Amino acid sequence: MNNLKQVGLAFRVWAGEHQDKLPTQVSITNGGAMEAVMADNVAAVFQVMSNELNTPKILFCPTDKKRIRAVTFDQANSTFSNTNVTYFVGLDATETLPSMFLSGDDNFLVGGNQAGFGGSLPLPGILSLTTNTPVAWNDTRHQKQGNVGLADGSVQGFSSSALRTALKNTGVETNRLALP
Repeated sequence: MNNLKQVGLAFRVWAGEHQDKLPTQVSITNGGAMEAVMADNVAAVFQVMSNELNTPKILFCPTDKKRIRAVTFDQANSTFSNTNVTYFVGLDATETLPSMFLSGDDNFLVGGNQAGFGGSLPLPGILSLTTNTPVAWNDTRHQKQGNVGLADGSVQGFSSSALRTALKNTGVETNRLALP
């Protein structure tokens, strides 16, 4: 939760320096990561915020067994990429809708029944979740729990049922998430 709190603060500081827009809403030409994230490069969002984040170590959940902890933000030498990022990025998060998902653990299942059972891990890339999409945390991290950073800067720990409720309460019909 502490890592996601620092990530949320970095988003806010970065936005404060860019007309209150997040890196996903600013073109590469203007210092953002809009085109890169739409091309499935989630790491680029965090790379443009490297001054605010200070270290890529906070982008890695210690319970994540499939990714590698990065020590630098250097994309030019292929030392920082999606393989170093544990968290999704909410593409449409905005301060005007404080319950929208800004970032969070990516260890959830999609599909299956309404309780999320029988779902599958989503592929890396852009995922659109509607308020009725069955989602549930898998058991690879946090014992079928997960953490989500919201657009208001808070971080919430959710059970699977609380995740489904939070998705319904974001204030929009569809949440687009960029998964590493």
